[in-house]
Amino acid sequence: MEALIAWIEKGKPFFNKVAANKYLKSIRDGFISAMPIVIFSSIFLLIAYVPNIWGFTWPAEIEAILTKPYNYSMGILALVVSATTAKHFTDALNRDMPRNNQINFISTMIAAMVGFLILTSDPISTDTASGFSNAYMGSKGLITAFISAFVVGGFYKFCIGHNVTIKMPEQVPPNISQTFKDIIPFGASVTFFWIFDLFFRNAFGFCFAEGVIRVFQPIFTAADGYIGLAIIYGAMSLFWFVGVHGPSIVEPAISAALMTGMTENLAAVQAGQHATHVLALSTQYFVVCAGGTGATLMACALFAFLSKSKEMKAVGRASIIPVLFNVNEPFLFGAPIILNPVFFIPMIFAPICNVWLFKIFVDVLGMNGLIYTLPWTTPSPLGIILGSGVAPMAIVFTVIMLAMDAAIYYPFFRVYDKQMCDQEAENLDEEAIAAKAAKMTDAFQGKASASSVAEAAENSAASAAAEAAPAEAVPSAAEGEFASLNGKKVLVLCQGGGTSGLLANALAKAAQEHGIDLETAAGAYGAHLDIMGDFDLVIMAPQVASYLDDLRKDADRLGVAAAATQGRQYIALTRDGEASLRFVKEQLGK
Repeated sequence: MEALIAWIEKGKPFFNKVAANKYLKSIRDGFISAMPIVIFSSIFLLIAYVPNIWGFTWPAEIEAILTKPYNYSMGILALVVSATTAKHFTDALNRDMPRNNQINFISTMIAAMVGFLILTSDPISTDTASGFSNAYMGSKGLITAFISAFVVGGFYKFCIGHNVTIKMPEQVPPNISQTFKDIIPFGASVTFFWIFDLFFRNAFGFCFAEGVIRVFQPIFTAADGYIGLAIIYGAMSLFWFVGVHGPSIVEPAISAALMTGMTENLAAVQAGQHATHVLALSTQYFVVCAGGTGATLMACALFAFLSKSKEMKAVGRASIIPVLFNVNEPFLFGAPIILNPVFFIPMIFAPICNVWLFKIFVDVLGMNGLIYTLPWTTPSPLGIILGSGVAPMAIVFTVIMLAMDAAIYYPFFRVYDKQMCDQEAENLDEEAIAAKAAKMTDAFQGKASASSVAEAAENSAASAAAEAAPAEAVPSAAEGEFASLNGKKVLVLCQGGGTSGLLANALAKAAQEHGIDLETAAGAYGAHLDIMGDFDLVIMAPQVASYLDDLRKDADRLGVAAAATQGRQYIALTRDGEASLRFVKEQLGK
């Protein structure tokens, strides 16, 4: 097993490069930027349709009012994602552009939206039946949104990089000059979309967005099968096991399928039909990642409540609350689960078994797939139940799934618990032997002389007096040590903004204890560029450490220090306030 893990770990540099790929990162970050739309719109769906379970149905006019925010938020998701993806892709391109010749992300966002509309909508005419088609503005148009963003970015990089722009005299205000600078790349990209759309429609008789769906539909169907689900979620856990953030690699490839599955499940339920899609966003959040990648909720519970090892029990109890809310990095690195040969099998196969069990419930027992999206930090059992519209079958599934996860992890947990207990016993034996040796040494040395005793008593009295003195009378060495941190600002970044809060809170608490005016904040990588210039130091949590090179390019441009942490180091910093302050001081001193 260890040889297999070592062989897999050799591929870590390659996996890190894949995770740091600017196209994949732009898709992921663009999609994450639009997540408020998904979560916000689902709230109105819950209000509109969950009461149906108890036989209550809103009048048609009230239902229309309740679903309007959904239709005008989730209904234009792809249009929004075309802009957010273009923004993040522009940021990636600008890292390699001269500082005095950057691409205007506002312009690329607008161009991507225009290009997306051209590729998805019919020509506008006096006929009220034509115009902006909404068939592909929602989740069905996500792949087209990504393509439009990348095409626009390519045109802008070529034009700006080769100075194919309209240059204005120096006397013209910069905002006006920027407008003229963007005209040629904007016009070139929109013209390309227009001509391409004309040829494509004439050749095939339908729009490009529909063509994309037809091409990818077989892939989506295969991905929703038992083998496809196993490959997708087995790979996600495998990447995480070797220390690479698996969702960063896997999610961009399936993001369109995840949202399409959710949308079609909802439409099926509203039409009184069976919602059959298993590959959906809420399934990933709450079924596959129950407690986080690796389905670690029940594993953490085993650590917390059944461990004989003191260390394992402490790790489990310290991690159980974050893991309950699907933030499992404290457990993954604290146990550790990552790169621990004992847990290789359960971490890979527990998520696969979860999604297979869910598919059996959907395909064989007739349960509907999940139809509502909640925040990913919703506890898994609650997410499954609410995501299904409080369906009774979902409650049964949740109970069986949690019992199955506990059964999968239990034998491996017992093996590791025995190993840790043996190690702790060995450590105690070593301490006992050392203590016995010390006593024997004292016996050979004899009793202390009277003068030594008097000296010891004097020192003891002095120590007692020092302890009795008012605290303010003795200056704190810690405050002096960290005085240079006064007025500093630290931003901690992780994948979704959850794990980063652990270190940000530890720093804030330690700073308060030592009277240090240190401001801390937590955020998600990908949404940091607009705020990082306000900070003195940006720290990356382990799951985004592979992006350090890109972050340093941004940080150098803004005059900000940047640092990355690894595995157990990060967890140790979250638990030791003074150590975290020293880490910040060290990074700012470089």
